[in-house]
Amino acid sequence: MEVCSLPPLLRYPTVDELGARAAALVARRPRDARLRRIGTSRAGTPLWLLSVGHGSRHVLVVAGPHANEPVGGATALRLAERALADPRLTEGADATWNLLLCVDPDGLRRNEGWLPGPYTLGHYFRNFFRPGFLEQPEWLPDGAAGAALPETRALLELQDELRPFLQCSLHGVDVGGGFVELTHDLPGLAQRVAHTAARLGIPRELGPYDTLYWPGLGPAVYRIPPPRRGDLAAAITEAAVESTWFHPHRHGTVTAVVEAPMWGVAAVEDGSPPADRDAVLRTVSNTLRHDTSALERILARLRPHLADAPDAARLLAPVDDYILVCPGLADAWDPDAGDRERPLPPLSTAHLAALRIAGRRLALRTAGLLHQLVTGPGRDPSGVLPELDRLVDAWCADYSDGCGARWIPVARQVEYQSRVVLATFELAARYAPACSRSGEPGWGSGAAVPMHRE
Repeated sequence: MEVCSLPPLLRYPTVDELGARAAALVARRPRDARLRRIGTSRAGTPLWLLSVGHGSRHVLVVAGPHANEPVGGATALRLAERALADPRLTEGADATWNLLLCVDPDGLRRNEGWLPGPYTLGHYFRNFFRPGFLEQPEWLPDGAAGAALPETRALLELQDELRPFLQCSLHGVDVGGGFVELTHDLPGLAQRVAHTAARLGIPRELGPYDTLYWPGLGPAVYRIPPPRRGDLAAAITEAAVESTWFHPHRHGTVTAVVEAPMWGVAAVEDGSPPADRDAVLRTVSNTLRHDTSALERILARLRPHLADAPDAARLLAPVDDYILVCPGLADAWDPDAGDRERPLPPLSTAHLAALRIAGRRLALRTAGLLHQLVTGPGRDPSGVLPELDRLVDAWCADYSDGCGARWIPVARQVEYQSRVVLATFELAARYAPACSRSGEPGWGSGAAVPMHRE
């Protein structure tokens, strides 16, 4: 059988490049692959689904659920190549691979200022975009019936159509390590992740801050708790809310959220007991409070000048979200805080490193979005740009010098995420019952409609 491969990706693909590369794969293997539009974004961008194989059991891979995490699109293309080259992944497993190339293409377009590189922390955060919580397509704050975003509705309909035995949501950690979150345990996955991470030099995150209270299923593998109703702050920081991760649970679907890091930090896989837990927690909490106060002062100076600024509302939504959650997080991590809703669990050095990174991440994302609010219009009547530049530079230096953050080449990120997905597929396939439905009406051997004619 012909091996179908494209030139390797040395940088992150844009929205248009994802579609073009998928169309090229289909043109070379029209009997085995198909490309169809399953919906349209709010800005009118097609949501492309690339399917490989003709099996009755379906895998759904969702790339790009967070706009600033582009590794998933490249991974989806790599998985399609693997499935086309290895019949054990399709005919041998009676499986069809369904790869949603990007569920938030509008958000990904807003990150194109940094996608081609250079891959420096300063360039990334100054061009970073991630929409506010209510505009992120995987979340269901009003339940599935109340899903407002067309991207979310398209994903929900696809899940109900395919009834996949496995769903993989592809995420990226900007600074830290790799880990996996599961709705069902897959025994043996932690060992597979450890082997892959060691082979590729990817640090495993042994204590991500958003899994702080979640059950562990093995090193760097965590059980996602069932969804619960909570306030916005809890939803943003813990993600244990109604989501498209749990929606296909009714079909027996196992969902795996596969996180791959962009800048790796060795300390996030240090499981040793910390020398002085409380001292580190006080520093992390007080630093987050201090940084949040500085950002609030800048926002107060900037906001009066944004009344007529184009697109200000889209950038302000995540800014307001981050500033909302920061004080609560600082209190939750502070060992001296009095009224604690939940006591902190036992913390390793890896947990403390992850908390330090998380606090800095929230501040840097906020500063980067504020930076764009100033530089987008091309003028700075509030005079905040020098202070923002100073903060971004200092906080990025803390990541690189204080935390030891080191860039992981795109090709290695993609290979790591691809191997973890394939391990998840192999383990989930052992327990999944055969499915009698194809889940894809109109499947055939004809050539795909050319992209430019859609």
